Amino acid sequence: MLLKRLLFPTQAGAVLAVSAPRQQVHWTDRIAHLGLLAVAALLAVGLLGPLLALLAQAFRPTSNDASHWGAFVSYLGSPSLLQSLGHSVFVSVLTTVIVLPLAFCFAYALTRSRMPAKGLFRTVSLLPLLAPSLLSAISLIYWFGNQGAAKDFWLALGFDSIYGASGIVLAECFAVFPHTLMILVTALTLADARLYEAADALGTSAVRKFFTITLPGARYGLISAAMVTFTLVITDFGVPKVVGGDYNVLATDVFKLVIGQQDFQRGAVVALLLLAPAVLTFVVDHFVQRRQTALLSARAVALVPRRAPAFDALMAGYCALIAMLMLAMFGMAVFASLVKFWPYDLSLSLQHYTLGLVDAEMGDAIFNSLKLAGSCALLGPPVVFVGAYLMEKTRGLDALRPLLRLMAMLPMAVPGLVLGLGCIFFFNAPANPLHGLYQTMALLVLCTVVHYYTTGHLTMVTALKAIDPEFEAVSASLKVPFYRTFWRVTLPICLPALIDVSRYFFVNAMTTISAVVFLYTPDARLASVAILNLDDAGDIGPAAAMAVLIVASSTVVSLLYLALSAWAQRRTQAWRAPSH
Repeated sequence: MLLKRLLFPTQAGAVLAVSAPRQQVHWTDRIAHLGLLAVAALLAVGLLGPLLALLAQAFRPTSNDASHWGAFVSYLGSPSLLQSLGHSVFVSVLTTVIVLPLAFCFAYALTRSRMPAKGLFRTVSLLPLLAPSLLSAISLIYWFGNQGAAKDFWLALGFDSIYGASGIVLAECFAVFPHTLMILVTALTLADARLYEAADALGTSAVRKFFTITLPGARYGLISAAMVTFTLVITDFGVPKVVGGDYNVLATDVFKLVIGQQDFQRGAVVALLLLAPAVLTFVVDHFVQRRQTALLSARAVALVPRRAPAFDALMAGYCALIAMLMLAMFGMAVFASLVKFWPYDLSLSLQHYTLGLVDAEMGDAIFNSLKLAGSCALLGPPVVFVGAYLMEKTRGLDALRPLLRLMAMLPMAVPGLVLGLGCIFFFNAPANPLHGLYQTMALLVLCTVVHYYTTGHLTMVTALKAIDPEFEAVSASLKVPFYRTFWRVTLPICLPALIDVSRYFFVNAMTTISAVVFLYTPDARLASVAILNLDDAGDIGPAAAMAVLIVASSTVVSLLYLALSAWAQRRTQAWRAPSH
């Protein structure tokens, strides 16, 4: 054979070139590829399809203008647009300017002081996450409305009424505070004690350390928190609907055009305008995060706050004030739901719960919300986890992966109103094979899961990146199928994060309004939307009762999730504990 190769090198090379075997894809890899395609198809149906349908509706020629820009030209020429746009930007900027320093001080107290009851203050600060944004608006009506308990105080501050910009800003501050706080707590937790020790050795004052070390270290967190706060406020629909009065904003314009006037094309135009600031803030935040550098090096020393009695007392007093204001909002909603006839008969009874649940037949709404939240909590996390795992831990389909990553991040920049309106145009089209999903609970579940997909995806990617890729490499070398490694190694390690994602889906599905306000049906009424209907009918007491029931349901289920998470930590995370 060797002699033949020496005598006929060209022919031997040709034989070798022709007979070289092609590398075959293992059947287990094909399963992973099918999983990636399934996740991509789900996001395409639930996200890209509605957005493209929304674009097509907005650029459809009108009867007065054959061009594709007719609807835009018509609406952009109306004075109401500039007014609503100005109102939306004004309340969003003002809320951001108010909430950012308040949340920063609260986060600073939690991370840089030795004040007592940190856990209690942190728990109270997160309570608004368990309630729909409508709860704060309803509480404000009972506090400062025309027959509010503290109406004179509000008027003494120089405001004419709680209805309008002042009410929107105050209610939004309450609703978005925990979102801003969580980002800032994370930013302030990452600190290197060596910088502060060097500053102390140089005799640097506390004020100068704050402006030269603390603020620069947290600047990216501050920018991200500001972007998130602005986006949440400008896209929120519930608060302006309840306490906005005649103060129009873009979110309420979409609702009025679609529900009130049945003008779907103009509604699509406004929805695209509402999408623009959200996308802009998302892009700004993305570039800011790309420029962020590591705050903790391998030699960094964790910062442990020193005990300072005066400073700790000051921080405790500040946090207690914020916590009391939040509890006052919740307490007023609970009290109002129990009062017989505000403000003339303040005796307590359950008549508002009876009226809302029995007479108004809103008990089905609570059941439907629990069914929606339970479905999202059961179906959303597996989809998110499998999608994140297949993107991070498998190979192949390299052309699809960038598109899938984009689709996984895009829901963060799409307001719920925009997604819900797009779902109407997409699934209501008779030519769409998925037309049967329209006006079903399945569509509500799909829309909600897609709407909150990004946060769950980022959570699972963070958990997966903490796992050494060597697990998959060893499994591949031993010819162990990827799904067995997934089931025996990856899933147990990531189980606590998966439980947190499930709880996130449940709570948000219980409290969401904007994502489902266009999609619910009489047979699938939801509790959060029922609050709007009761408020429109003037039944504000039953509306408060419905909001309290949502909070109670979310709280009970969150406690069950905490117990489940504690069990998962004991059963699957024992390897993290140091051995003795």
